[in-house]
Amino acid sequence: MISPFFKKKESIEKTLNEGMGQKLQSEEESEEEIAVIDTGETLAGLISTGKTQLDKKSLDLIFSVEQIIQSRQHAESSINELQDRLTHSTGHVERLNRDMKNLNKVIEEREKNILELEHKLVEKNLKVDQVMEDYRELQTTLGTEIDELKSTVDLERQKYNSVVQKHNEAHADKLKKMNDLEEKIGRIEVENSHLKQKYDAIRQEKAYLSSMISDFTNRMTLPFNNNISDRKDGNGDT
Repeated sequence: MISPFFKKKESIEKTLNEGMGQKLQSEEESEEEIAVIDTGETLAGLISTGKTQLDKKSLDLIFSVEQIIQSRQHAESSINELQDRLTHSTGHVERLNRDMKNLNKVIEEREKNILELEHKLVEKNLKVDQVMEDYRELQTTLGTEIDELKSTVDLERQKYNSVVQKHNEAHADKLKKMNDLEEKIGRIEVENSHLKQKYDAIRQEKAYLSSMISDFTNRMTLPFNNNISDRKDGNGDT
């Protein structure tokens, strides 16, 4: 497919070629007119020498010829000016042609770069499509795994709540038992205190009784010993 730029370039070249042909044709016609003007100037010089000897019609004719010659001279100067302008335009056209060739090279390089970039873009798009497809598959897989993990987490949370509830119940029961034991220990300590008081009282009473019995025994034993001594003494005297 031909790009709009190349179509425009072909139309410009065609226009330039047509302009050059027309200008060359104008140059050929101008050369012919210059030859005619030179011939007219020669005739005018000849006619001017015998102007005084001619009649009025001849003078009018000569005046008309002189006007024609002047017009031709003016046309010649115009043609020379146009030739100069044509030469300048030709140089400008040549420069434009060179610039156009350079631009064509630049455009070809740019189009080549554009084709390469389009190829790379197509490859990138294919890679992006593949990545998107992989991402969708991964998202689906992760969604399934996340749902399974949520179910597992919910189950584990239920188990944890059950364990916590049992722990709280066991802790409450333990605290209750500890309170009961503390109350029981308190009662036992009170009972031990009372028993200790009773034991101390009984021990004191026992010590007091033991002291009384010892004193009584000593008092009873002393007269008995004296009697025995007296008896032994009497038997010795006999």
